Amino acid sequence: MCISKKHLNISISKRELSNFILFSLGKSVSLFGSFTYAFVIGLYVLKLTGSGLSFATTLVFSTLPIIIINPIGGVLADRFNKKVLVVLMDLLNGMLMIGLFFLSSVYGLSLPLIYISTFIMTSFTTILDTSFSAATPNIVSDDKLISINSTSKIIDSISTILGPMLGGIMFAFVDIKLFIAFNGISFILSGISEMFIDFNFNKKKLNDEDKRHIKFIADVKQGFKYMLGKSEIINSFIVLIFLNFSIGLSISVPLPFIINNILNLSSNKFGIIQGAFPVGLIIGAIFVAKSSEHLHYKRVLKVTNFVLAICIIMLCIPVLPFNIIINKTAILIYYCLVMSIVGVSISFIDIPLLSILQSSISDEYRGRVLSLGMSMVKTIAPVALILSGILIDIFPVYLLQLLGSVILIISNVVIFEKNNKIKFIFINKLYKFIIPFKNE
Repeated sequence: MCISKKHLNISISKRELSNFILFSLGKSVSLFGSFTYAFVIGLYVLKLTGSGLSFATTLVFSTLPIIIINPIGGVLADRFNKKVLVVLMDLLNGMLMIGLFFLSSVYGLSLPLIYISTFIMTSFTTILDTSFSAATPNIVSDDKLISINSTSKIIDSISTILGPMLGGIMFAFVDIKLFIAFNGISFILSGISEMFIDFNFNKKKLNDEDKRHIKFIADVKQGFKYMLGKSEIINSFIVLIFLNFSIGLSISVPLPFIINNILNLSSNKFGIIQGAFPVGLIIGAIFVAKSSEHLHYKRVLKVTNFVLAICIIMLCIPVLPFNIIINKTAILIYYCLVMSIVGVSISFIDIPLLSILQSSISDEYRGRVLSLGMSMVKTIAPVALILSGILIDIFPVYLLQLLGSVILIISNVVIFEKNNKIKFIFINKLYKFIIPFKNE
């Protein structure tokens, strides 16, 4: 009897390891394909048109579905088999790329064809990402959730670094049509590998009634109602909203402005500084995975938010009137160190928060709540970017970074202090804004 139980444990362990490996492989291929395609097609549009507006339009078509399709993806993830959705989206992306290859071979690769295919591909990828995020707690055991989310963050970061590098090489040496065909094959291989993942490895027993009948508006309302009833979920999304707003306001726009327009560093140095950020994300993700058993998440989030606020202040030191860093090499090293710490800090915020959300949201609501919450988080980023772009022409750039730092420090007080009146007002306003959705 003991032997069979031991063999059972070994079998389960092997199955979980297989899930972990197949998840990593499938996500790696999908992300590399998406990042590389986005970079290559952007270069192709610039070469074809020489127009910054055309390039910007390509970016819009690659980001718009993330906001529009996310709620749809959440409903689909909760109402349909998540494994089928994940596999199907990768296969559809593969078929889309192969179809684009044949169409471009016959009619040429025109701008409308690029815009439409980019929008469709990003839509499929958005549904895939939502389904994968909702299914992750079912793929591995509870104590491996942090580890698989850390691995996911590492894959994201490596794709951010190597995707453009690989894309640049492919653009230089491979015909764009052959690249599209190769990308299509990689998506299909990713979908095939995902067929072998056990999506029910750690699945809890659910109430499956009326699961097949989709009432989109009603399903979205249910997701909102569920989210509003869980203070831990609301707090997690507030953390991410403050984080995205602060980064957009004080890093995304001000840092390139400082490096290129004020300090006049070369484009190579700017690229190195940008590369330090995903390196920091990778280092942070490794540390989170190694120390997950010893982390007290609330304390980690408070400390990391404060560290990130200090880093934002440090970014403006070289442009202060009393700046003591003059040597350009020293400035390069300084910014690389600070951006690496920013990356580490964000990993220590993102990974635990995602794990908390995944484990605290019931399986039948997880797709909708994650997609709705992430849509709110992603919507705040463009607001911060536009606001930063307006203010940077009016005020000294270091004031924006000081403002971003203050916002993060205030967020610590708002989110982590119990019985906080500001938090109560925020949630009350959110409730009143969403209350029309609560009425069926």
